[in-house]
Amino acid sequence: MITSIVILVFSLVIILLGAELFTNGIEWFGHKLQLAEGAVGSVLAAVGTAMPETMIPIIAIIFTRGDASHDIGIGAILGAPLMLSTLAMFVTGVAVFSFASRGRRSRKIAVDAAVMGRDLKSFFLVYAVAIGAAFLPGRPLKILAAIFLLAAYAHYVRQTFKCNTEPNAHSSGPGRLHFHRKSEQPRLRIIASQVLLALAFIIGGAHFFVQSLDHIAPSLGISALVLATIISPIATELPEKFNSVIWIRRRKDTLALGNITGAMVFQSSIPTAIGILFTNWELTPQALAAGAAALLASIFVWLDLKWHKRLSPYTLCAGIVFYLAFLTYIFVLGS
Repeated sequence: MITSIVILVFSLVIILLGAELFTNGIEWFGHKLQLAEGAVGSVLAAVGTAMPETMIPIIAIIFTRGDASHDIGIGAILGAPLMLSTLAMFVTGVAVFSFASRGRRSRKIAVDAAVMGRDLKSFFLVYAVAIGAAFLPGRPLKILAAIFLLAAYAHYVRQTFKCNTEPNAHSSGPGRLHFHRKSEQPRLRIIASQVLLALAFIIGGAHFFVQSLDHIAPSLGISALVLATIISPIATELPEKFNSVIWIRRRKDTLALGNITGAMVFQSSIPTAIGILFTNWELTPQALAAGAAALLASIFVWLDLKWHKRLSPYTLCAGIVFYLAFLTYIFVLGS
């Protein structure tokens, strides 16, 4: 038990270090390729930091046999969008208030409404199809739904890279690259080396984080299903949360929120398509509740963005309400 706690803390430090190296490196990577902030945050950063939580269902579903492994895989798949749309948004909102109180930034969130609006609408579409696929009567229809999800994500990536957004007026350029702080224009291969090492830290740290939780959970009387649906996504979503907090501190709001919303689109399409293709994709009431909470939380954020043409940190903090409502259903109403 004590050894597992030590590994848990150590893996958290590794994830934090990886997140710092990754945000710094991916900004330089996008800068070198002359990509807009929206593309860097919603695609490059989102997909890169989504790797830890994506690997869990892939390993559980494809490389592990048994009905329980499929249940764990489905729980991890549905848990990721839930954590992103609720807890990740909440942490980002709290970060805005925290840094504003210390004079590091203002409470105004200077997010690109076009980028975030497109991300959220894409998420509504693909996630609704993913949840709806559970009610389709035949296997061929479910396979078509999976193909649609893959095609939808490809279209989303194409549209994101085509969108030329204006840079944030309050945003500074990339800071010095950690791997080459003496150079104002580091070479692409050095940038790529830092990004790859950062991803290795993130994936490795998340792996040991979840592994240690696996040993701690039985001692606390927590079932494997709860671990897959709730605890594992919290651990593996840490990269998105930490990256976004780092960018919020630096007033790079489009990167911070695009990192979360872009990961939401990715998690609701690619891993979900894998789940539909390699399992029977029959969702329990608890799984449907996770999907409903994620959709409602993201719709709440989108309505604020649409009606007020801006985004309030209070709206982001409201994500905790939807998460607590989900937990209430699971542990109180569903018991």
